[in-house]
Amino acid sequence: MTAAPLRGVPGARPDLAAGAGQAREWPLPFTLDVPLTLSVHRRGPGDPAYVTDRAGAIWRTSLTPDGPGTLQVTTRRAPAAGQPHDPGQLPVTGQPQDTGQRYVTGHAWGPGAGWLLDSLPGWLGFHDDRAGLSACHPVVGELMLRYEGFRVGRSARVFEALVPAVLEQKVVTTEAHRAWRFLLAKHGEPAPGPAPPGMRVPPAPRTWARVPSWDWHRAGVEGVRARTIINAAAVAARLEEAAALDPPAADRRLRSLPGIGVWTSAEIRQRAMGDPDAVSVGDYHLPNAVGWTLARRKTDDAGMLELLAPYAGHRYRVTRLIELGGTRPERHGPRTSVRDYRSF
Repeated sequence: MTAAPLRGVPGARPDLAAGAGQAREWPLPFTLDVPLTLSVHRRGPGDPAYVTDRAGAIWRTSLTPDGPGTLQVTTRRAPAAGQPHDPGQLPVTGQPQDTGQRYVTGHAWGPGAGWLLDSLPGWLGFHDDRAGLSACHPVVGELMLRYEGFRVGRSARVFEALVPAVLEQKVVTTEAHRAWRFLLAKHGEPAPGPAPPGMRVPPAPRTWARVPSWDWHRAGVEGVRARTIINAAAVAARLEEAAALDPPAADRRLRSLPGIGVWTSAEIRQRAMGDPDAVSVGDYHLPNAVGWTLARRKTDDAGMLELLAPYAGHRYRVTRLIELGGTRPERHGPRTSVRDYRSF
């Protein structure tokens, strides 16, 4: 599928253009739910690198190959023929819209602004190929229609996807998100441009390698996860090359690093490389969600992979749809408790 390229935005609002920002606009060639597609990069409430403002705009920070950058993503719909149009008015989610062309607008600031805008189509799933995907189960078909606007995007920032994935290893998600917030607030740098207050750019690998032991402890990150991140920082350039490899080669490159297993590799490839087949084997909740949605029974990883076999090539896409709208068995036991490593 092809589409018109991103282009400069004529008459961009001066408040958004402040601080030597850049702006481009992308006519959408497909149905796209921007918040849903980008939401996989959000690491919990209060993520300093991902904010949705009151107007519905999404703000992301990244340490690009050209330096730190801030990206703001908004959408608009051009009016149908004969209807008036206010270029400064953004559509309101949930209200009826006209049938005009939809656009995504990117504004970016900082040394990495140009790189972020060049990468925006990939983040939004422009390269996502759904060929070969068919609904072998009626629930999957219903989820495909319900979440038609979901696409598998790729950030092309491997190390930035690696760090939060490692932080989420074998701990409850809330504790991992708290660690991510603490470490970015402590060691990240302020976001360039007119970003929402408190936004930070993820640290460079060399900064992660120098995080002192007491800050890992204050973040609640024990030695194993800290060492995995520090070791990854030492070979970050080699890891970034994985973004250009085919999925099996990328998986081998990532898993050659001690502390990076099947689950972590899949989590990285889903976000950084847009791999639609990267299944998070070893996830605590996913097998039961897949088993209950597709077979009305609890299952383990092997059973999950068996149920997903008809969707080879798109297994991550299907598991993401199930996470968004599938079903899961009732919980009868206690929830996993937060294991706060700060008290050790």
